[in-house]
Amino acid sequence: MNFRFFDQTAASLLAALLLIAAPGAGMAGSLAGSVGDKRFSPVLPSSLKDPCNKAYKAYVAASGHSAYATTGFIRVMDGYVLCGAKYNAPSQQAAEDLAMKSCQSGLAHYKVAAGSQCQIAASK
Repeated sequence: MNFRFFDQTAASLLAALLLIAAPGAGMAGSLAGSVGDKRFSPVLPSSLKDPCNKAYKAYVAASGHSAYATTGFIRVMDGYVLCGAKYNAPSQQAAEDLAMKSCQSGLAHYKVAAGSQCQIAASK
């Protein structure tokens, strides 16, 4: 009878530990669906087929460290938005660096007028 008491106690303790540990394990697994560290709300073009819209949606859906960079708000008035993104990088800092490089290469490619700057809008 003494062993029966220990079996029930051990099972109860194990169940309690699993209940406590399970939410933390789920949170650490995936970043998919999370906006992450949002520095400002990116202005997205109205067309759902626009590459920046697609890039932002892919950023939110990415399960690893990712970043989304875009030109500032004033650029929308000029008729364009340039962006860059990096998905599932080894770290958040690496994702930010690569997203900035991607956005800046767009600025160089399209030879955008002075005043445009890429900024990290969100990263996770």
